[in-house]
Amino acid sequence: MTLSQWFIFFLAIQLIHGLGTWKLYVKANRKAWEAFIPVYNGIILMKILNRPTWWIALLFLPVISLIMLIIIWVETARSFGKNTTTDTVLSILTLGFYSYYLNYFTDVKHIKDRSLKPKSNSGEWTSSILFAVVAATIVHTYFLQPYVIPSSSLEKSLLVGDFLIVSKMHYGPRVPMTTIGLPMVHDTIPVLNKKSYLFSDQIEKQSTSLKSRFQLPYLRIPGWEKIERNEIVVFNQPADTLLDMNDFRPDRNYYKPIDKKTNLVKRCVAIAGDTLEIRDGFVYINGIQNKLPDRARLQFSYEVILKPGKRFENSILEQLKTRYDITDGIYAQGNKIIVPAASYEAVRVFKNHPSVATIIRYIEPKEQADTALFPQDPSYDWNRDFFGPLYIPEEGKTMELTLKNLPVYKRLITEYEGNSISTKGNQIFINGQLSNSYTFKQNYYWMMGDNRHNSIDARAWGFVPFNHVVGKPVFIWMSWNSNGKGFNKIRWERLFSTVHADGERKSYFIHFLILLAGWIGFSKWRKRKKATV
Repeated sequence: MTLSQWFIFFLAIQLIHGLGTWKLYVKANRKAWEAFIPVYNGIILMKILNRPTWWIALLFLPVISLIMLIIIWVETARSFGKNTTTDTVLSILTLGFYSYYLNYFTDVKHIKDRSLKPKSNSGEWTSSILFAVVAATIVHTYFLQPYVIPSSSLEKSLLVGDFLIVSKMHYGPRVPMTTIGLPMVHDTIPVLNKKSYLFSDQIEKQSTSLKSRFQLPYLRIPGWEKIERNEIVVFNQPADTLLDMNDFRPDRNYYKPIDKKTNLVKRCVAIAGDTLEIRDGFVYINGIQNKLPDRARLQFSYEVILKPGKRFENSILEQLKTRYDITDGIYAQGNKIIVPAASYEAVRVFKNHPSVATIIRYIEPKEQADTALFPQDPSYDWNRDFFGPLYIPEEGKTMELTLKNLPVYKRLITEYEGNSISTKGNQIFINGQLSNSYTFKQNYYWMMGDNRHNSIDARAWGFVPFNHVVGKPVFIWMSWNSNGKGFNKIRWERLFSTVHADGERKSYFIHFLILLAGWIGFSKWRKRKKATV
Protein backbone atom coordinates (compact mmCIF):
# COMPACT_ATOMS: atom_id res chain seq x y z
CA MET A 1 0.00 0.00 0.00
CA THR A 2 1.00 3.60 -0.53
CA LEU A 3 1.32 6.00 2.43
CA SER A 4 -2.08 7.54 1.60
CA GLN A 5 -3.67 4.07 1.51
CA TRP A 6 -2.08 3.26 4.86
CA PHE A 7 -3.52 6.48 6.27
CA ILE A 8 -7.03 5.54 5.12
CA PHE A 9 -6.53 2.05 6.57
CA PHE A 10 -5.42 3.62 9.87
CA LEU A 11 -8.56 5.79 10.02
CA ALA A 12 -10.73 2.74 9.28
CA ILE A 13 -9.12 0.89 12.20
CA GLN A 14 -9.89 3.86 14.47
CA LEU A 15 -13.54 3.76 13.42
CA ILE A 16 -13.74 0.00 14.05
CA HIS A 17 -12.14 0.49 17.46
CA GLY A 18 -14.50 3.32 18.38
CA LEU A 19 -17.64 1.44 17.38
CA GLY A 20 -16.56 -1.58 19.40
CA THR A 21 -15.47 0.17 22.60
CA TRP A 22 -17.30 3.49 23.11
CA LYS A 23 -19.69 2.08 25.71
CA LEU A 24 -16.71 0.52 27.53
CA TYR A 25 -15.07 3.96 27.60
CA VAL A 26 -18.25 5.39 29.17
CA LYS A 27 -18.33 2.62 31.79
CA ALA A 28 -14.74 3.57 32.66
CA ASN A 29 -15.94 7.17 33.31
CA ARG A 30 -14.59 8.48 30.02
CA LYS A 31 -16.42 10.24 27.16
CA ALA A 32 -17.79 8.19 24.25
CA TRP A 33 -16.12 10.44 21.67
CA GLU A 34 -12.69 9.67 23.17
CA ALA A 35 -12.89 6.17 21.66
CA PHE A 36 -12.85 7.61 18.12
CA ILE A 37 -9.98 10.12 18.18
CA PRO A 38 -6.82 8.59 16.60
CA VAL A 39 -3.85 8.17 18.99
CA TYR A 40 -5.70 10.01 21.76
CA ASN A 41 -8.06 7.03 22.04
CA GLY A 42 -5.03 4.82 22.61
CA ILE A 43 -3.73 7.05 25.39
CA ILE A 44 -7.09 6.94 27.13
CA LEU A 45 -7.34 3.18 26.59
CA MET A 46 -3.99 2.69 28.35
CA LYS A 47 -5.38 4.61 31.34
CA ILE A 48 -8.46 2.36 31.30
CA LEU A 49 -6.23 -0.73 31.15
CA ASN A 50 -3.94 0.69 33.85
CA ARG A 51 -1.00 0.27 31.48
CA PRO A 52 1.82 2.71 30.57
CA THR A 53 1.17 5.23 27.80
CA TRP A 54 4.38 4.28 25.94
CA TRP A 55 2.67 1.05 24.91
CA ILE A 56 1.03 3.12 22.17
CA ALA A 57 4.39 3.57 20.44
CA LEU A 58 4.72 -0.22 20.13
CA LEU A 59 1.49 -0.32 18.13
CA PHE A 60 3.19 1.65 15.36
CA LEU A 61 6.10 -0.76 15.00
CA PRO A 62 5.52 -3.31 12.20
CA VAL A 63 5.37 -6.97 13.32
CA ILE A 64 5.59 -5.90 16.98
CA SER A 65 2.19 -4.25 16.57
CA LEU A 66 0.63 -7.67 15.89
CA ILE A 67 1.82 -8.95 19.27
CA MET A 68 0.72 -5.79 21.05
CA LEU A 69 -2.75 -5.99 19.51
CA ILE A 70 -3.22 -9.46 20.98
CA ILE A 71 -2.09 -8.20 24.39
CA ILE A 72 -4.45 -5.20 24.26
CA TRP A 73 -7.42 -7.35 23.20
CA VAL A 74 -6.90 -9.59 26.21
CA GLU A 75 -6.17 -6.69 28.56
CA THR A 76 -9.37 -4.92 27.51
CA ALA A 77 -11.46 -7.95 28.43
CA ARG A 78 -9.68 -8.35 31.77
CA SER A 79 -10.17 -4.67 32.62
CA PHE A 80 -13.90 -5.34 32.61
CA GLY A 81 -13.79 -8.51 34.70
CA LYS A 82 -13.44 -11.06 31.90
CA ASN A 83 -10.50 -13.08 33.21
CA THR A 84 -11.35 -16.66 32.27
CA THR A 85 -9.45 -18.74 29.76
CA THR A 86 -12.56 -18.68 27.55
CA ASP A 87 -12.53 -14.88 27.52
CA THR A 88 -8.85 -14.85 26.57
CA VAL A 89 -9.35 -17.37 23.77
CA LEU A 90 -12.39 -15.52 22.40
CA SER A 91 -10.50 -12.21 22.45
CA ILE A 92 -7.74 -13.71 20.30
CA LEU A 93 -9.82 -15.90 17.96
CA THR A 94 -12.23 -13.07 17.13
CA LEU A 95 -9.28 -10.74 16.38
CA GLY A 96 -10.44 -8.33 19.07
CA PHE A 97 -14.08 -8.24 17.99
CA TYR A 98 -14.98 -9.84 21.33
CA SER A 99 -15.06 -6.23 22.54
CA TYR A 100 -18.20 -5.72 20.40
CA TYR A 101 -19.92 -8.41 22.44
CA LEU A 102 -18.81 -6.80 25.69
CA ASN A 103 -19.74 -3.34 24.39
CA TYR A 104 -23.28 -4.07 23.22
CA PHE A 105 -24.53 -7.27 24.87
CA THR A 106 -23.12 -7.41 28.40
CA ASP A 107 -23.38 -5.32 31.53
CA VAL A 108 -19.72 -5.35 32.50
CA LYS A 109 -18.12 -3.06 35.08
CA HIS A 110 -14.74 -1.41 34.79
CA ILE A 111 -12.22 -2.57 37.37
CA LYS A 112 -10.30 0.55 38.33
CA ASP A 113 -6.76 0.11 39.63
CA ARG A 114 -6.96 -3.64 38.95
CA SER A 115 -4.02 -5.80 39.89
CA LEU A 116 -1.73 -6.40 36.94
CA LYS A 117 -0.36 -9.58 38.42
CA PRO A 118 -1.66 -12.68 36.56
CA LYS A 119 -4.05 -14.80 38.62
CA SER A 120 -2.37 -18.10 37.66
CA ASN A 121 1.10 -19.49 36.97
CA SER A 122 0.14 -20.13 33.35
CA GLY A 123 -1.01 -16.53 32.99
CA GLU A 124 2.24 -15.29 34.48
CA TRP A 125 4.26 -17.47 32.12
CA THR A 126 2.23 -16.30 29.12
CA SER A 127 2.71 -12.63 30.03
CA SER A 128 6.44 -13.10 30.55
CA ILE A 129 6.85 -14.89 27.23
CA LEU A 130 4.85 -12.28 25.30
CA PHE A 131 6.85 -9.35 26.66
CA ALA A 132 10.12 -11.23 26.14
CA VAL A 133 9.13 -11.77 22.50
CA VAL A 134 8.28 -8.08 22.13
CA ALA A 135 11.63 -6.99 23.59
CA ALA A 136 13.59 -9.53 21.54
CA THR A 137 11.75 -8.52 18.35
CA ILE A 138 12.60 -4.85 18.90
CA VAL A 139 16.28 -5.69 19.35
CA HIS A 140 16.26 -8.11 16.38
CA THR A 141 14.49 -5.66 14.06
CA TYR A 142 16.17 -2.37 14.88
CA PHE A 143 19.45 -3.05 16.68
CA LEU A 144 21.20 -6.43 16.49
CA GLN A 145 20.49 -9.59 14.49
CA PRO A 146 22.19 -12.98 14.74
CA TYR A 147 23.45 -14.58 11.55
CA VAL A 148 25.31 -17.79 10.73
CA ILE A 149 27.81 -18.21 7.89
CA PRO A 150 26.51 -20.97 5.58
CA SER A 151 29.13 -20.97 2.80
CA SER A 152 32.84 -20.51 2.19
CA SER A 153 32.72 -17.38 0.02
CA LEU A 154 34.58 -15.35 2.68
CA GLU A 155 36.83 -18.15 3.95
CA LYS A 156 39.64 -17.17 6.16
CA SER A 157 37.87 -13.93 7.14
CA LEU A 158 34.61 -15.67 8.03
CA LEU A 159 34.36 -19.44 8.31
CA VAL A 160 31.45 -21.78 7.73
CA GLY A 161 29.85 -22.14 11.15
CA ASP A 162 30.69 -18.65 12.41
CA PHE A 163 27.77 -17.15 14.34
CA LEU A 164 27.71 -13.39 13.87
CA ILE A 165 26.04 -10.47 15.56
CA VAL A 166 25.02 -8.00 12.86
CA SER A 167 24.56 -4.35 13.79
CA LYS A 168 21.69 -2.59 12.05
CA MET A 169 22.56 0.73 13.66
CA HIS A 170 25.77 1.28 11.68
CA TYR A 171 24.07 1.75 8.29
CA GLY A 172 20.65 2.61 9.75
CA PRO A 173 17.92 0.14 10.73
CA ARG A 174 15.38 -0.53 8.02
CA VAL A 175 11.71 -0.32 9.01
CA PRO A 176 10.14 -3.71 8.15
CA MET A 177 8.39 -3.53 4.81
CA THR A 178 6.47 -6.76 5.42
CA THR A 179 4.08 -5.96 8.26
CA ILE A 180 2.43 -9.35 8.75
CA GLY A 181 4.83 -12.12 9.66
CA LEU A 182 6.20 -14.15 12.53
CA PRO A 183 8.58 -12.24 14.82
CA MET A 184 12.31 -13.07 14.66
CA VAL A 185 11.76 -15.47 11.74
CA HIS A 186 13.11 -14.57 8.31
CA ASP A 187 11.37 -16.10 5.30
CA THR A 188 10.67 -19.67 6.40
CA ILE A 189 9.10 -21.23 9.51
CA PRO A 190 11.56 -23.77 10.93
CA VAL A 191 10.52 -27.45 10.77
CA LEU A 192 7.29 -26.63 8.88
CA ASN A 193 9.21 -25.14 5.92
CA LYS A 194 6.37 -22.74 5.19
CA LYS A 195 6.44 -19.01 4.46
CA SER A 196 6.68 -16.96 7.65
CA TYR A 197 4.98 -13.90 6.19
CA LEU A 198 1.93 -12.77 4.23
CA PHE A 199 2.74 -11.97 0.61
CA SER A 200 1.84 -13.33 -2.82
CA ASP A 201 4.94 -14.89 -4.36
CA GLN A 202 3.39 -14.95 -7.83
CA ILE A 203 4.38 -11.77 -9.65
CA GLU A 204 1.25 -11.71 -11.79
CA LYS A 205 -0.92 -11.58 -8.62
CA GLN A 206 1.08 -9.10 -6.56
CA SER A 207 -0.89 -6.06 -7.69
CA THR A 208 -4.28 -7.68 -7.04
CA SER A 209 -3.71 -10.11 -4.17
CA LEU A 210 -4.92 -9.09 -0.71
CA LYS A 211 -1.81 -10.83 0.69
CA SER A 212 0.41 -8.16 -0.81
CA ARG A 213 -1.59 -5.14 0.35
CA PHE A 214 0.07 -4.86 3.76
CA GLN A 215 3.53 -3.86 2.52
CA LEU A 216 5.06 -0.62 3.78
CA PRO A 217 7.11 1.65 1.50
CA TYR A 218 10.87 1.56 2.06
CA LEU A 219 11.86 3.61 5.12
CA ARG A 220 15.21 3.74 6.91
CA ILE A 221 16.38 5.38 10.12
CA PRO A 222 19.70 7.25 9.60
CA GLY A 223 22.75 5.21 10.55
CA TRP A 224 26.08 5.95 12.22
CA GLU A 225 28.24 5.53 9.14
CA LYS A 226 28.29 4.86 5.41
CA ILE A 227 29.38 1.61 3.80
CA GLU A 228 33.11 1.75 3.15
CA ARG A 229 35.07 -0.10 0.54
CA ASN A 230 36.14 -3.65 1.59
CA GLU A 231 33.74 -3.81 4.54
CA ILE A 232 31.86 -7.05 5.06
CA VAL A 233 28.12 -6.42 4.69
CA VAL A 234 24.94 -8.44 5.24
CA PHE A 235 22.27 -7.77 2.62
CA ASN A 236 19.23 -9.25 0.91
CA GLN A 237 20.06 -10.99 -2.37
CA PRO A 238 18.59 -8.72 -5.06
CA ALA A 239 17.73 -11.45 -7.53
CA ASP A 240 16.33 -13.97 -5.05
CA THR A 241 13.37 -15.81 -6.60
CA LEU A 242 13.95 -19.14 -4.84
CA LEU A 243 11.64 -20.99 -2.51
CA ASP A 244 14.71 -22.55 -0.92
CA MET A 245 18.05 -20.69 -1.06
CA ASN A 246 19.84 -24.00 -1.69
CA ASP A 247 17.55 -25.13 -4.51
CA PHE A 248 18.64 -23.38 -7.68
CA ARG A 249 16.11 -25.23 -9.86
CA PRO A 250 12.70 -24.48 -8.31
CA ASP A 251 9.43 -25.38 -9.99
CA ARG A 252 8.87 -21.65 -10.64
CA ASN A 253 10.11 -18.23 -9.54
CA TYR A 254 9.03 -17.21 -6.03
CA TYR A 255 9.01 -13.43 -5.78
CA LYS A 256 9.66 -12.03 -2.33
CA PRO A 257 9.46 -8.60 -0.71
CA ILE A 258 12.86 -6.96 -0.22
CA ASP A 259 13.14 -7.66 3.51
CA LYS A 260 12.29 -11.35 3.05
CA LYS A 261 14.84 -12.11 0.35
CA THR A 262 17.69 -14.42 1.32
CA ASN A 263 20.27 -12.86 3.64
CA LEU A 264 23.81 -12.98 2.25
CA VAL A 265 27.16 -11.79 3.55
CA LYS A 266 29.90 -10.62 1.18
CA ARG A 267 32.67 -8.06 0.98
CA CYS A 268 31.79 -4.70 -0.54
CA VAL A 269 34.68 -4.28 -2.97
CA ALA A 270 33.21 -1.24 -4.74
CA ILE A 271 30.99 1.56 -3.44
CA ALA A 272 28.69 4.01 -5.21
CA GLY A 273 30.60 6.17 -7.69
CA ASP A 274 33.42 3.65 -8.26
CA THR A 275 34.37 2.12 -11.59
CA LEU A 276 35.09 -1.59 -11.13
CA GLU A 277 37.07 -4.00 -13.28
CA ILE A 278 38.31 -7.54 -12.67
CA ARG A 279 41.59 -8.42 -14.39
CA ASP A 280 43.19 -11.83 -14.03
CA GLY A 281 40.93 -12.49 -11.03
CA PHE A 282 41.94 -9.30 -9.17
CA VAL A 283 39.62 -6.37 -8.53
CA TYR A 284 40.61 -2.91 -9.75
CA ILE A 285 38.81 0.20 -8.50
CA ASN A 286 39.16 3.33 -10.60
CA GLY A 287 42.15 1.72 -12.32
CA ILE A 288 44.01 0.81 -9.09
CA GLN A 289 44.24 -2.75 -7.75
CA ASN A 290 42.08 -3.15 -4.68
CA LYS A 291 44.01 -3.81 -1.46
CA LEU A 292 42.15 -6.00 0.98
CA PRO A 293 42.42 -5.77 4.81
CA ASP A 294 45.24 -7.78 6.36
CA ARG A 295 42.87 -10.44 7.73
CA ALA A 296 41.41 -11.14 4.28
CA ARG A 297 42.77 -14.01 2.19
CA LEU A 298 42.00 -14.25 -1.51
CA GLN A 299 41.41 -17.80 -2.70
CA PHE A 300 41.62 -19.16 -6.24
CA SER A 301 41.38 -22.57 -7.91
CA TYR A 302 44.64 -24.44 -8.52
CA GLU A 303 45.91 -27.43 -10.42
CA VAL A 304 48.70 -29.30 -8.63
CA ILE A 305 50.97 -31.26 -10.99
CA LEU A 306 52.68 -34.19 -9.26
CA LYS A 307 56.10 -35.55 -10.07
CA PRO A 308 56.20 -38.69 -12.25
CA GLY A 309 55.06 -41.78 -10.39
CA LYS A 310 53.64 -39.85 -7.46
CA ARG A 311 50.07 -40.32 -6.26
CA PHE A 312 48.08 -39.36 -3.17
CA GLU A 313 45.57 -41.68 -1.56
CA ASN A 314 42.31 -40.24 -0.18
CA SER A 315 43.60 -40.52 3.37
CA ILE A 316 46.64 -38.44 2.43
CA LEU A 317 44.42 -35.89 0.69
CA GLU A 318 42.46 -35.43 3.90
CA GLN A 319 45.69 -34.83 5.77
CA LEU A 320 46.75 -32.28 3.16
CA LYS A 321 43.46 -30.39 3.62
CA THR A 322 44.24 -29.95 7.30
CA ARG A 323 47.95 -29.22 6.79
CA TYR A 324 47.38 -26.47 4.21
CA ASP A 325 44.09 -25.15 5.63
CA ILE A 326 42.07 -26.09 2.55
CA THR A 327 38.36 -25.99 3.36
CA ASP A 328 36.59 -26.45 0.00
CA GLY A 329 37.94 -29.91 -0.76
CA ILE A 330 40.83 -31.45 -2.66
CA TYR A 331 40.51 -34.05 -5.45
CA ALA A 332 42.88 -36.45 -7.20
CA GLN A 333 42.73 -36.55 -10.99
CA GLY A 334 45.37 -38.85 -12.48
CA ASN A 335 48.79 -37.32 -11.76
CA LYS A 336 47.12 -34.04 -10.82
CA ILE A 337 45.35 -32.71 -7.78
CA ILE A 338 42.51 -30.19 -8.14
CA VAL A 339 42.18 -27.63 -5.37
CA PRO A 340 38.97 -25.59 -5.87
CA ALA A 341 40.03 -22.92 -3.39
CA ALA A 342 43.30 -22.13 -1.69
CA SER A 343 45.03 -19.03 -0.36
CA TYR A 344 48.46 -17.80 -1.47
CA GLU A 345 49.86 -18.84 1.89
CA ALA A 346 48.62 -22.41 1.41
CA VAL A 347 49.99 -22.62 -2.13
CA ARG A 348 53.38 -21.23 -1.12
CA VAL A 349 53.82 -24.00 1.47
CA PHE A 350 52.24 -26.70 -0.73
CA LYS A 351 54.84 -26.03 -3.44
CA ASN A 352 57.52 -27.34 -1.11
CA HIS A 353 55.94 -30.78 -0.85
CA PRO A 354 58.43 -33.37 -2.21
CA SER A 355 55.80 -34.92 -4.51
CA VAL A 356 54.73 -31.64 -6.12
CA ALA A 357 56.24 -30.59 -9.46
CA THR A 358 54.35 -27.33 -9.96
CA ILE A 359 51.11 -25.56 -9.04
CA ILE A 360 49.13 -23.63 -11.66
CA ARG A 361 46.45 -21.08 -10.81
CA TYR A 362 43.35 -21.57 -12.93
CA ILE A 363 42.21 -18.44 -14.73
CA GLU A 364 39.46 -18.25 -17.31
CA PRO A 365 40.87 -16.85 -20.58
CA LYS A 366 40.10 -13.25 -21.38
CA GLU A 367 37.15 -12.76 -23.75
CA GLN A 368 35.87 -16.27 -23.02
CA ALA A 369 32.33 -15.14 -22.38
CA ASP A 370 30.23 -16.62 -19.61
CA THR A 371 26.71 -15.46 -20.45
CA ALA A 372 25.38 -16.97 -17.21
CA LEU A 373 27.07 -14.08 -15.42
CA PHE A 374 25.76 -10.54 -15.13
CA PRO A 375 24.39 -8.92 -17.24
CA GLN A 376 23.42 -12.20 -18.95
CA ASP A 377 23.80 -10.63 -22.39
CA PRO A 378 25.78 -12.10 -25.34
CA SER A 379 27.23 -8.71 -26.26
CA TYR A 380 29.35 -8.79 -23.07
CA ASP A 381 32.30 -11.19 -23.15
CA TRP A 382 32.87 -11.09 -19.38
CA ASN A 383 33.72 -14.02 -17.12
CA ARG A 384 34.50 -14.41 -13.42
CA ASP A 385 38.22 -13.55 -13.89
CA PHE A 386 37.85 -10.80 -16.50
CA PHE A 387 34.89 -8.58 -15.79
CA GLY A 388 33.95 -4.99 -16.57
CA PRO A 389 34.79 -2.17 -16.47
CA LEU A 390 31.46 -0.92 -15.20
CA TYR A 391 30.29 2.11 -13.24
CA ILE A 392 28.70 1.58 -9.81
CA PRO A 393 25.72 3.99 -9.71
CA GLU A 394 25.59 6.79 -7.13
CA GLU A 395 22.47 8.51 -5.85
CA GLY A 396 21.76 11.75 -7.69
CA LYS A 397 24.30 11.12 -10.47
CA THR A 398 23.19 11.18 -14.10
CA MET A 399 24.71 8.93 -16.74
CA GLU A 400 24.27 8.56 -20.46
CA LEU A 401 21.99 5.69 -21.40
CA THR A 402 22.64 3.76 -24.61
CA LEU A 403 21.57 0.49 -26.16
CA LYS A 404 25.08 -0.79 -25.35
CA ASN A 405 24.94 -0.19 -21.57
CA LEU A 406 21.20 -0.75 -21.21
CA PRO A 407 21.57 -4.48 -20.35
CA VAL A 408 23.81 -3.50 -17.40
CA TYR A 409 21.43 -0.93 -15.91
CA LYS A 410 17.99 -2.09 -17.06
CA ARG A 411 17.20 -4.17 -13.97
CA LEU A 412 18.35 -1.30 -11.77
CA ILE A 413 16.10 1.25 -13.48
CA THR A 414 13.05 -1.00 -13.63
CA GLU A 415 12.92 -3.39 -10.68
CA TYR A 416 14.95 -1.45 -8.12
CA GLU A 417 13.71 2.06 -8.98
CA GLY A 418 10.23 1.33 -10.27
CA ASN A 419 10.33 2.54 -13.87
CA SER A 420 9.33 0.96 -17.16
CA ILE A 421 11.72 0.71 -20.12
CA SER A 422 11.05 0.01 -23.77
CA THR A 423 13.09 0.38 -26.94
CA LYS A 424 12.14 1.30 -30.48
CA GLY A 425 14.91 1.13 -33.01
CA ASN A 426 17.85 3.02 -31.49
CA GLN A 427 15.65 4.92 -29.05
CA ILE A 428 15.11 4.23 -25.35
CA PHE A 429 11.87 5.16 -23.59
CA ILE A 430 11.58 5.41 -19.79
CA ASN A 431 7.98 5.53 -18.57
CA GLY A 432 6.95 6.29 -22.14
CA GLN A 433 9.31 9.27 -22.48
CA LEU A 434 12.25 9.35 -24.90
CA SER A 435 15.41 9.27 -22.76
CA ASN A 436 19.14 9.32 -23.43
CA SER A 437 20.18 9.60 -19.77
CA TYR A 438 19.10 8.49 -16.31
CA THR A 439 19.51 9.92 -12.78
CA PHE A 440 19.87 7.30 -10.06
CA LYS A 441 17.62 7.43 -7.00
CA GLN A 442 19.83 5.51 -4.54
CA ASN A 443 23.36 4.23 -4.01
CA TYR A 444 24.52 0.83 -5.28
CA TYR A 445 27.32 -1.50 -4.24
CA TRP A 446 29.34 -4.40 -5.62
CA MET A 447 29.52 -7.37 -3.26
CA MET A 448 31.97 -10.24 -3.80
CA GLY A 449 33.44 -13.19 -1.96
CA ASP A 450 37.14 -13.59 -1.26
CA ASN A 451 36.81 -17.17 -2.55
CA ARG A 452 36.87 -15.98 -6.13
CA HIS A 453 36.06 -19.28 -7.83
CA ASN A 454 33.48 -20.52 -5.34
CA SER A 455 31.28 -17.56 -4.59
CA ILE A 456 27.87 -16.68 -5.98
CA ASP A 457 28.07 -12.91 -5.78
CA ALA A 458 27.56 -9.71 -7.74
CA ARG A 459 29.20 -11.29 -10.80
CA ALA A 460 26.07 -13.45 -11.00
CA TRP A 461 23.29 -10.95 -10.20
CA GLY A 462 24.80 -7.47 -10.41
CA PHE A 463 24.39 -4.42 -8.22
CA VAL A 464 23.12 -4.40 -4.64
CA PRO A 465 20.82 -1.41 -3.95
CA PHE A 466 21.15 0.33 -0.59
CA ASN A 467 17.54 -0.55 0.27
CA HIS A 468 18.65 -4.22 0.28
CA VAL A 469 21.38 -3.63 2.89
CA VAL A 470 20.67 -5.26 6.27
CA GLY A 471 23.64 -4.33 8.43
CA LYS A 472 27.29 -4.67 9.41
CA PRO A 473 28.69 -7.78 11.15
CA VAL A 474 30.53 -6.63 14.27
CA PHE A 475 31.64 -9.74 16.15
CA ILE A 476 31.63 -13.54 16.22
CA TRP A 477 29.98 -14.87 19.37
CA MET A 478 30.28 -18.56 18.45
CA SER A 479 32.14 -20.63 15.87
CA TRP A 480 31.24 -24.27 15.22
CA ASN A 481 33.44 -26.63 13.22
CA SER A 482 31.22 -29.50 12.08
CA ASN A 483 34.30 -31.51 11.09
CA GLY A 484 35.88 -31.22 14.53
CA LYS A 485 35.67 -33.75 17.34
CA GLY A 486 34.69 -33.22 20.96
CA PHE A 487 35.69 -29.82 22.31
CA ASN A 488 37.49 -29.12 19.02
CA LYS A 489 34.11 -28.62 17.37
CA ILE A 490 34.21 -25.19 18.96
CA ARG A 491 36.76 -22.82 17.47
CA TRP A 492 37.72 -21.30 20.81
CA GLU A 493 40.10 -18.75 19.31
CA ARG A 494 37.20 -17.14 17.39
CA LEU A 495 34.69 -16.77 20.25
CA PHE A 496 33.79 -13.13 20.90
CA SER A 497 36.26 -11.89 18.30
CA THR A 498 35.74 -8.85 16.09
CA VAL A 499 34.97 -9.02 12.37
CA HIS A 500 36.58 -5.85 10.99
CA ALA A 501 39.52 -5.14 13.30
CA ASP A 502 43.05 -5.16 11.88
CA GLY A 503 45.87 -7.36 13.07
CA GLU A 504 45.85 -10.81 14.61
CA ARG A 505 42.43 -12.10 15.59
CA LYS A 506 41.87 -11.98 19.35
CA SER A 507 39.17 -13.73 21.37
CA TYR A 508 37.47 -11.73 24.13
CA PHE A 509 35.60 -14.77 25.49
CA ILE A 510 37.54 -14.82 28.76
CA HIS A 511 36.89 -11.10 29.22
CA PHE A 512 33.18 -11.78 28.68
CA LEU A 513 33.17 -14.55 31.30
CA ILE A 514 34.91 -12.27 33.82
CA LEU A 515 32.37 -9.50 33.24
CA LEU A 516 29.49 -11.98 33.46
CA ALA A 517 30.80 -13.41 36.74
CA GLY A 518 31.26 -9.87 38.07
CA TRP A 519 27.71 -8.92 37.16
CA ILE A 520 26.24 -12.06 38.76
CA GLY A 521 28.28 -11.43 41.90
CA PHE A 522 27.23 -7.77 42.04
CA SER A 523 23.55 -8.69 41.59
CA LYS A 524 23.69 -11.21 44.46
CA TRP A 525 25.46 -8.68 46.70
CA ARG A 526 22.84 -6.03 45.93
CA LYS A 527 19.98 -8.42 46.72
CA ARG A 528 21.56 -9.36 50.06
CA LYS A 529 22.10 -5.69 50.90
CA LYS A 530 18.47 -4.84 50.15
CA ALA A 531 17.33 -7.77 52.28
CA THR A 532 19.26 -6.49 55.30
CA VAL A 533 17.95 -2.93 55.03
